[in-house]
Amino acid sequence: MSEKFLDKAYGLETPEATLEHYDQWAASYDAEIAENGYATPGRIAEALAKFQTDLSEPVLDFGCGTGLSGLALRRQGFEIVDGMEPSGEMLVQARSKGAYREITQIDVADPRPIRQGSYRLVTGCGVLGTGAAPPPVFDMIMHALPRGGLFTFSYNDHALADRAYTGKLNEWLDCSAARLLFREHGEHLPGMNLKSTVYVIEKA
Repeated sequence: MSEKFLDKAYGLETPEATLEHYDQWAASYDAEIAENGYATPGRIAEALAKFQTDLSEPVLDFGCGTGLSGLALRRQGFEIVDGMEPSGEMLVQARSKGAYREITQIDVADPRPIRQGSYRLVTGCGVLGTGAAPPPVFDMIMHALPRGGLFTFSYNDHALADRAYTGKLNEWLDCSAARLLFREHGEHLPGMNLKSTVYVIEKA
């Protein structure tokens, strides 16, 4: 029986521990996630398509992992998808899917891995949350977007229960630095009885 990693993913406390965990999980990630009915990549792609009619504009899939989110974007009709991800082993899996134009391995210590204004469309599928990217990554992505840029992302139930994550979203919305276009709570990993909220926000 192969080792399971999913139930350990939400207790990781440092970027280094997270990176090591995902490097070890990479080879079996897709299979374990599929067993639990991973629904969020498709939901994010559908949500972005509601507000982005030009499907030829490049999308940055931030924290792309093994590429399931990139595949979902391509299936939705987005023509150009680039990926960024710190785990080299995850990127081996992502490259094999052929969904991306460019894939960049990023350093978890880099405070600004996205060049400002380089993408108007950014997605973060299951990236922001406990055991994954810390709350300041939300600010980094929003600062990298140009005015009018769209950030489409998910918070799973663990992140929704953590004010450090929901507070980042509210900071941007409350001061009108961004506006909420879409919010929907739904399936994330039904095999674990875990849901997520998908958001689309526009930078003001």
